[in-house]
Amino acid sequence: MLTIDPKKISTAKLQGYLQSAIAPRPIAFASTVDKNGKPNLSPFSFFNVFSANPPILVFSPARRVRDNSIKHTLINCQDTKQVVINVVNFDMVQQMSLSSTEYADGVNEFEKAGLTAIPSELVKPYRVAESPVQFECVVNQIIPLGTEGGAGNMIICEVVKIHINEAVLDANGIIDPVKIDLVSRLGGNWYSRANQGLFEVEKPLATLGIGVDAIPDFVKESPIFKGNDLGKLGNVEALPTEEEITIFVKQNFEVKGVLSADDEVKKHQLAKEYLDKNEALTAWKVLLAKQ
Repeated sequence: MLTIDPKKISTAKLQGYLQSAIAPRPIAFASTVDKNGKPNLSPFSFFNVFSANPPILVFSPARRVRDNSIKHTLINCQDTKQVVINVVNFDMVQQMSLSSTEYADGVNEFEKAGLTAIPSELVKPYRVAESPVQFECVVNQIIPLGTEGGAGNMIICEVVKIHINEAVLDANGIIDPVKIDLVSRLGGNWYSRANQGLFEVEKPLATLGIGVDAIPDFVKESPIFKGNDLGKLGNVEALPTEEEITIFVKQNFEVKGVLSADDEVKKHQLAKEYLDKNEALTAWKVLLAKQ
């Protein structure tokens, strides 16, 4: 892990890191803590870099349109004046999306999304270990842009420490746009993968997904499933019932064959095929099916 003090490198080099890490049309995966130290994690697509000297990032948690309420991230930034902004790459996009579910105050989105919280060095909010670049920030100013639903709140942050996973650097120590594999947010369910193009991510349910923390260990510990797979599995509202699983198995000869062979790896591989087709409930039926 390459750790940088922004005050100890040239502005030109710092600007290069900022521009490479925060592009294109990036997602601010903002980690905060409340005044009692409880963590919160939420993504925001109104986000960019605005200055290299001093290094300034700006993101905007908007008031909810439906009821004009404000988000926990904004409250925490008002109370603590600190935030960590983690960038989002393709390997964690499903877990990032799951974290945007509006869980109750005090629910740990790190746990719900199955992401790893690691301590920061200069601020209290945790970093997301899976993020390839993490910016520790202090909040310089919060500018309300209105008082009605949908109004933004510009949070102006100064970067005080940068952490970069060395796996995304090229031979010259510069962030490689292919290796970092950033994703960006578009309208509806659409995202863009910086080095490959458009793809869709199913929005978190209006109700609450079960979360990665509710997934059985035999699934979470399987080498077949990656973070994005766990994010999809955690986004279901409820697990299928025994009756639903029984009906599914009776109607699916491929599943019957896998169960008869008693091959756990093939069972997980079949579930992965359904996940790749965004059929999470069917994947669950395969995983929970018994001989």
